[in-house]
Amino acid sequence: MTLPETTTQIPAGTWALDPAHTEVGFTVRHIMSKVRGHFTDFEGSIVTGETLADSSASAEIKLGSIDTRNDQRDDHIRSGDFFDAEQNVSMTFSTTAVKDNGGGELIVTGDLTIKGVTKPVDLDVEVLGVEKDPWGNLRIGVEATGQLSRKDFGIDFNIPLEGDKVMIGDKVSLVVAAEAVLQA
Repeated sequence: MTLPETTTQIPAGTWALDPAHTEVGFTVRHIMSKVRGHFTDFEGSIVTGETLADSSASAEIKLGSIDTRNDQRDDHIRSGDFFDAEQNVSMTFSTTAVKDNGGGELIVTGDLTIKGVTKPVDLDVEVLGVEKDPWGNLRIGVEATGQLSRKDFGIDFNIPLEGDKVMIGDKVSLVVAAEAVLQA
């Protein structure tokens, strides 16, 4: 597959995410700031086909692995108020379409499932390149960004504030910065 508007050739194949060089992160509004966090336990793959239409990605992210750098907050997010991580162990993503967005960027549409609710999500994806690492493995780098409404997935806990405001925003910004290794 050749990336749109580039000369980078990407071999067809299956690429496994390298957890040591991948971050699955998010940002959400909290009162007057934004809380940032990430998940530490996940796996996924990217399949590059002969064409963009033949390409896909999938991931499984363990909800209990959330890390916002605050143990009390993380425990609350794992609770029934948010993820109910004991009953809903993982969220999953599976591609339904890959399109050229021009300028060497892609739009990857997929089904995201959280707490048994599946909704389509569009991710803006930049392919950062393909290179051999010092050990002879072929790696691909990508960064995906997108937004979702947490309420769409039944995650609607909140605390009212003065002036018809709420403590936690509905919009969640996603960023996945990943390296994946071509499988033999």
